[in-house]
Order: sequence, then C-alpha cells, then structure tokens
Amino acid sequence: MLPRTAADERGARHRPRAVGQRDIVGNDVAKPITVSTGTAAPVRTLVSIFGLEPLRIGGVEAFAREFSAQLAERGWNSVLCFLGEPTPLVREYLQLPNVTIEVLPADLKAATAIPAVSALLARHRPEVLLLQFTPFLSAIPWIARMRGVDRVYFVDQGSHPAGWTDRGTPLWKQWVARVLTSPLTSVLSISDYNLRVLRARGFLPVSKTLRLYNAAQVSRPHDPALGNAFRRRHGIPLDRTVVAQVSWMIPEKGIPDLLEAARISLEQDQTLHFMFGGEGPCRAEYEAKAVSLGLADRVTFTGLVRDPHGEGLFDAADIVCQMSRWEEAFGYVIAEAMAVDRPVIATRVGAIPELVIHEQTGVLVERGDYAAAAAAILRLSADETLRRRLGQAGRKRAEQEFNVRTNVATALGLFGVGPRRDGSTEPR
Repeated sequence: MLPRTAADERGARHRPRAVGQRDIVGNDVAKPITVSTGTAAPVRTLVSIFGLEPLRIGGVEAFAREFSAQLAERGWNSVLCFLGEPTPLVREYLQLPNVTIEVLPADLKAATAIPAVSALLARHRPEVLLLQFTPFLSAIPWIARMRGVDRVYFVDQGSHPAGWTDRGTPLWKQWVARVLTSPLTSVLSISDYNLRVLRARGFLPVSKTLRLYNAAQVSRPHDPALGNAFRRRHGIPLDRTVVAQVSWMIPEKGIPDLLEAARISLEQDQTLHFMFGGEGPCRAEYEAKAVSLGLADRVTFTGLVRDPHGEGLFDAADIVCQMSRWEEAFGYVIAEAMAVDRPVIATRVGAIPELVIHEQTGVLVERGDYAAAAAAILRLSADETLRRRLGQAGRKRAEQEFNVRTNVATALGLFGVGPRRDGSTEPR
C-alpha cells in the first residue's frame, strides 16, 4: 500500500479550465523572463508539479513562492502546476513576474494525465522537473525524459499509517520499482524518518536518495496584535489561554484525542480555550463530539483559514498541538508554529521528534495518550515563562533547520540551478 500524502488530506479535485496570465482583478501581469541580445536566446525553465489543489497560503504555497523568487534571481522561469485552479488569494500570492501557473487533471494516475503532462512539457521545454505530492511510481518521469527534460526530481512527502513498519520488500518488487524510477535523478525525503523508510524499501539506489527538510516562513516573530484581531473575528475572549490545532479534519490527525484532553484540562483550568483550524470530512462529527462533551462554549472551529500566517492564526494561540496518530512525514503546522515562537505539544510519531525536541522546543506525548496531553497543556498554561522558553527555542530551531529561504537555496543547488546573477549562491 502506498503512503498517503498531503494531497489526500487537502482533497485535491479537478477544475478543468485554463489559467491565464492575469491577476485577481483581471490586469495583465508581467511576462516571464525573456532574453534579447540581437538573437533569440533560450531562457531556462523549471517546471514544478504539485499533486494538490492550492486552497490556502500554507507551507507548500510559501515554498512555491520562495522557489520562484529565487529562480528569478538566477534568471530562470518557474512554471507551477496544480490539480486545480488556485483561489484568487493564492494566485495573487504566487504570481511573480517569472511565474506561469498551469492546471493538470486531478488524477495523475489516469490515462488522461499522460497527454496533459506531455503537452505541458512540450509547451515549456523545462531543463528541470520537480514532482511533489505526486504518485511515486508513475509514468511522469518517463514522459519527462522522452520530452528532453535533463533532470527529474521527486520529493517524498508521504506519511504512513499508525504503527507502520517496513516488513521488507520482495526482491522482485524492488526490481520493478527500480526500473520504474530509473528516470529520476534523485529523490529528496523531507525528514530523516522518511529517508529511513525510503531506503529500507529498496526502491532505488541509496546514492539517489537524500534528505532536505520541508520549511516555513521565519520572516517575523510573534505578533500579539495580529493574534488578538484573529481572536476577535472568531469570538474568542482575549483573556483565555488558547490551545490550537491546525489540520485536516480526519481521524489520522488525532482531533478526538485533543477534545478528550480539552475535557480533562477544563475540569482544572477554566481559563483555557481550544481552537481547531481546518476543514475536512469529519468536521461535523468533531463539532458534535465537542458539544456532547460539554465543551461548546470553550471550543472554536474556525474552518479553513486561507492565510494562517498572514491572518494571525498562530499568533492567536498560546500553545499549538499536533495530536497525529499516523506516522507524519514532517509536520508543516509544527514548523509554522515554531517560526512564530509558539510552544508545541505533539505526539511522538514519524518525523515529529525531529521538529519537537522534548522539553527543549516543546513536549512530546505518546500516540493516543490524551491524559498525558492534558497534563502537558495544564503545565504549559500555568507557566508563561516555560511557554516563552520553549517557544523561543523552537523559533531558533526553525530558523536553523526549517527556514524556507535557506532550504530553497539548498534545493536549487542540488538541482543544478546556478548562482544568482550577482554570482552569489546564498539567499538574500
């Protein structure tokens, strides 16, 4: 069974209509980079295919924008391909002068995806193709090679079921996988956990695998005013200690566990308020559970927040939780919370311990142990100094390990994209 990815979480769906080069009010935007020296000179292009629909400005979209910006500094065009048309807010955010936005069929495994991808590559003639949230075993790398793409990279974003362990892959499956993945230049895993899983499965030579962390914006510290404005919009009293989880509303994210932790915590501390950000198929069920537990006036479901960083969702929280039950490949929300110095309480699953260092940048609890989560919440809510210490250490770790600017620069170096026009390889 293939691992589930964030594309599954975000409910990617097809909206088959062309995307033009206009901004959200219909004005023409700047054209992609061209070179004029008397004779036509080819402009180098990198195409990125994201197997999801861009509904909000989150970690993926922040990566795509920073990636495009740094490509522009190096004189490259950036083609961003999604499985649905971006919302106007996301389109405006991504639409830099060197960017072209394209839409592909929702099911990249379907036969209809093959001609669509082939036509896309023929149209843009990229030197490099980057695949994220797409099927690991697919025809896309082969199509790319047949279309003359020089280098093809795949980013391994897949999470795994709770308690998943590699039981060994039969040699014949390893052989088939190595044939299917042979067009890939290399595979980037987004955590040490995912890298270990990938190498254990034996699907491609170890020499083709490496780790590069996902990343978050770390451009600004915590903004209390922005957080207070977010609280007011959602009717959350300013004097409450807010505990937040931001995630897709599915069982794998452990939201029922946090609701049980809320029930226990509120028996001892009535100043707490719990906030859940996100949408998903189980939202109504979780709202009903909050009511059945008698938590209706102490729990807020915000729904999908289109720009969590810009609107102050994380700033509105005093503590951020991630009670995941499955083996997380990374944890974008954790990195985003750490970037604005929020202390994190999370489960010890998958790659999460690579982000949350227990008792240094946050607190780890075992999967499903809502009593331990409640104890951690009560401990942090009662100790502002501890929250501040953990949050500041978390921001420092985010700046060092999960910084979107430096990690994008590293990725471009790995992809063979040259230095900026001023000769530097360092991010600005």
